[in-house]
Amino acid sequence: MSVIAPTLARIRTAQFGDHLVAWLLITPALVLLVAFTLYPAAATLWQSFFSTPLVNRPAHFVGFAHFQQMLADPVFVKVLVNNLLYAAGSIPASVALALLMALLVNARIPGRGLARMAFFTPTVLPLIAAANIWLFFYTPGYGLLDQLLHVFGLAGHNWLGNPSTALWAVTAVTVWKQAGFFMIFYLAALQQIPENLREAAAIEGASRWHTLRRVILPLLGPTTLFVLVNAVIGAFSQVDALFVLTNGGPDNASNLLLYYIFQNAFQFWDTGYAAALTVVLVLILAAASLVQFLFVGRRTHYR
Repeated sequence: MSVIAPTLARIRTAQFGDHLVAWLLITPALVLLVAFTLYPAAATLWQSFFSTPLVNRPAHFVGFAHFQQMLADPVFVKVLVNNLLYAAGSIPASVALALLMALLVNARIPGRGLARMAFFTPTVLPLIAAANIWLFFYTPGYGLLDQLLHVFGLAGHNWLGNPSTALWAVTAVTVWKQAGFFMIFYLAALQQIPENLREAAAIEGASRWHTLRRVILPLLGPTTLFVLVNAVIGAFSQVDALFVLTNGGPDNASNLLLYYIFQNAFQFWDTGYAAALTVVLVLILAAASLVQFLFVGRRTHYR
C-alpha cells in the first residue's frame, strides 16, 4: 500500500502535466477561433434581430422583420438568382477544366513543366490584379475580345455594360482564376494512383475513356468532394472582382450576395439588414455543404 500510493500520485501528476501542456498548446488557436469566428457569428445573428442604430435612435428589437423585408426585396431576389446562376456556371466549368488540365500535365508531354506553371499562374495572382487584366480584355472598342471580333469583321460588344453578358463575364474570370488552383489537388491525387491499376485496365482491354470513367474518376472522389466544397464556398464569397469589373451593375445584373451585403453594411449603412443577409448566406453555405457530404460523400470511394 505504501508503494502503490506514491505511484498513483506520480501518474496523476504526469497526466495533469500532459493536460496542462495540451491546453496551453491549443489556447492560442481557441482564442483566435472565438475572437474572429464564433463571436462575430454570434454577434451577427444577434444584430439580425435588431434595427440599425442611428445617432438619435438606438437599436431596438424587430424580431424577424429583416427576414420579412428580404422576401419583399426585389434586389435580394435578383441577387440570389444571380448567385445561383454564377455558381451553376462557375463550379462545373472550373472543376471540369481543372480535371482536364491535371490529366494533361500528368501525362508525359513535351514542356510539361511549362504547362504546369502556365496553368497555375492565375492562382498566384491577387484577384484584383486578375480582374484588372480581364478589364483590359473586356474594354469596349480596343479590348482584346473586341479586337478579335474586329479581325473576323464582327462588331464590338460592351461585355461588362450589357446586362445579358455582365454576369457571365465575371463568371469567366472566376473560372480562369480557380481552375489552376483546383488543378493542383487533382494533380496530386493523380500521382497517388498506382500505375499497376492502369496497367491492369490496359491488359483487360479497357479504352482510355473506360479507364478514366471506371478507375481514375472513382479514385479521385475524395479530391472531387474537397474541390466541390471549396468551389461552392468560393461561388458565394465572390466580391473582389465585382469591385473592379462591374460594381454589381448594370442595374444589379452582375450583383452577387456577398457584394449586396457589403453595399447594405457599408454603403447604405443598414447593418441590421446586412446582418440578416449574412445569416441567410451562412445558412445557404451550410445547407450546400450538408448536401454535398450526405449525397456526394456517401458515393465517394476512400482507399
